[in-house]
Amino acid sequence: MADSAPRNPPKRHAKALPLPDTVALVLQGGGALGSFQAGVIEGLEAAAIEVDWVAGISIGAANAAIVAGNPPEKRVAQLRAFWALLTSGLPSFPIYPDDRIREFLHEWSAGVVMAAGVPGFFRPRLLSPLFAIPGSAEALSFYDTSQFAETLDSFIDWDLLNSGKVRLSVGAVDIESGNFRFFDTTAERIDVRHIMASGALPPGLPPVEIGGKLWWDGGLVSNTPLSHVLDNQFAEMLVFQVDLFSSAADRPKTIMDVMAREKEIRFSSRTRQISDQLLRVRKDKELARKVLAKLPPEALGDPDVVAFTARVQEEAVNLVQLIYRANAWEGGSRDFEFSARTMNEHWHAGLQAVRETMANAQLVAANIETGKTAAFDLTVHPSKA
Repeated sequence: MADSAPRNPPKRHAKALPLPDTVALVLQGGGALGSFQAGVIEGLEAAAIEVDWVAGISIGAANAAIVAGNPPEKRVAQLRAFWALLTSGLPSFPIYPDDRIREFLHEWSAGVVMAAGVPGFFRPRLLSPLFAIPGSAEALSFYDTSQFAETLDSFIDWDLLNSGKVRLSVGAVDIESGNFRFFDTTAERIDVRHIMASGALPPGLPPVEIGGKLWWDGGLVSNTPLSHVLDNQFAEMLVFQVDLFSSAADRPKTIMDVMAREKEIRFSSRTRQISDQLLRVRKDKELARKVLAKLPPEALGDPDVVAFTARVQEEAVNLVQLIYRANAWEGGSRDFEFSARTMNEHWHAGLQAVRETMANAQLVAANIETGKTAAFDLTVHPSKA
């Protein structure tokens, strides 16, 4: 799906790719699965890919803020420490390598999280919200996240986040209006409230007040920040979209499979829709430019033609998808199973996804060089897509 040649050849190069004017990293929500994103971030650093813009929803917002709020040489270490804290309540210990045993341990670990919370993130309220005073903060969620503010403050330099080279965007939903918006460092100062608001998933986690309004997790409306990044594109762009829920999977065999599949479909559908819409619109604009090129010179000055010509112009974008594909033993609780063993496996999977992508990046490199637009999934995986 070709476009015109780029105005200027790429000025930057990573180990396996030329880099266009802007490299964006798009991180969706997915709770405990967010350690896969951390592995991707480490992989991109190892590949010498410099990120200019990072956008996140929910746990993706927390990972994104750590990237934007730390110098490049500290990001992976800070992410590692952040995820070590969140999974410190369920340390890894030797187990027999059997999927049934692993599934039992996985669900048991998720049960512990529901009962005791996650260190540095959230803890159960002493009083159930069912018995709290209506309208109070305690009445609006089952868990208290006050400790998460302290955690984020300890891992993020907010001055660097707001004045550094990496642009940050995080999405949240206004409870009263239902409107979805992005907080962006190019438009406002972002602090701990914005990151917590982006991850305030009800009814478990409480809303966060910003500007006199209460905000919930942006994943309630859209679990991917891709649309915000593309709507605000101003130069040729390479986007790494990290998806924590696969749109395709095997037919469910158990009720736990059903719960897992329902969650995958719910959270991946909007991501797939936006990606498909991007390519469809790009094709339509390409066709429109071909038609405009056939108009006689005397028609080019017509105000409607001028306006239409401006509307169909665009910069090339290459979308590289890095999709987490769950193990057989991961059920519907995979997004709140914060154990050290699973975190490390998710992290390794993210790192491996980048390695596989870089090993198969010839097409992406060619598109960047020639100014074409396309979407790619270059990881090696079974028949699932």
